[in-house]
Amino acid sequence: MEEELAITEKAIEMLRTVFDPEIPVNVYDLGLIYKIDYEASEKTLHVDMTLTAPSCPAADFIVEDVRQKLVSIEGPEKVDLRLVFEPEWNQDMMSEEAKLELGFL
Repeated sequence: MEEELAITEKAIEMLRTVFDPEIPVNVYDLGLIYKIDYEASEKTLHVDMTLTAPSCPAADFIVEDVRQKLVSIEGPEKVDLRLVFEPEWNQDMMSEEAKLELGFL
């Protein structure tokens, strides 16, 4: 259980270093990460993420940056990164910090 928690915390730490080039807030605080689940038995990190819009011009860049950051975490041998669009992202999914940064509060 501790290993799963440590890997999840490290994943969050790494995801907070990934930014959409058009928005000065990281993907985690934007609420673009829907699931982080580490299965120790399979040594696999499962992550579901979305984009602010399906037609996001920076989609490939952002997804690849997320993948590279997650692969760099010590422990998991495999990263299962899935791009999902359900539920559709909206501004309510952002952290308080993100809303403040973008002037929504």
